[in-house]
Amino acid sequence: MLSIATRSLKSSGFKPAVRCLAAVRTKVTLPDLPYGYDALEPYISTEIMKLHHSKHHQAYVNGYNQAEEKLQGSFQAGNLTEQISLQNAIKFNGGGHINHSLFWKNLAPKSAGGGDLPQGDLLSAIESEWGSFDAFVSKFNAAAAGVQGSGWAWLGYSKESKRLAIATTPNQDPLLSHVPLLGVDVWEHAYYLQYKNVRPDYLKAIWEVINWKEVAERFSKAQ
Repeated sequence: MLSIATRSLKSSGFKPAVRCLAAVRTKVTLPDLPYGYDALEPYISTEIMKLHHSKHHQAYVNGYNQAEEKLQGSFQAGNLTEQISLQNAIKFNGGGHINHSLFWKNLAPKSAGGGDLPQGDLLSAIESEWGSFDAFVSKFNAAAAGVQGSGWAWLGYSKESKRLAIATTPNQDPLLSHVPLLGVDVWEHAYYLQYKNVRPDYLKAIWEVINWKEVAERFSKAQ
């Protein structure tokens, strides 16, 4: 049986490296940033971006690949106990890779439209759901600030109700209840070096570099 993270990675376009009757080996790699480490200054510092991408995201990539390799071996050996024991590592590291791969695309420097307000159908949907864009940001920031410990805040789209929603997930859990359009990392490693323990300051600043063009494209595809 494939893990949740493995199925999510396959549906996101990752190509399996090894096939067998029992399992699919899916190797992932660290994606390049679509901008330089210093491109989001002064809202997100160069130091944070460098550590966040090259160290933290790389660690999730490494952890997922190692866990999947062990899982492949446990399938071949018929070791059900080990298969079960590896699920948490696959979910955590695979989720970390999925979430961060989206997060980098959700950001853009000012010179590339970062912080420009959403337009068209996406703005209309936001205003329909929350009354105004400012009201949406206020609700989103409240949800993000309220995440206990580490996790993510999301703008998602429900294909069933055809409505936008704000959601949160703990740790590195990916958003599975909705199509993720916008994800904001509220782990301390995303902001502590610059904003210390004042998460609301980070949440206020990040809107200055949100790539609404990318979010709108995801919204269009989700519909």
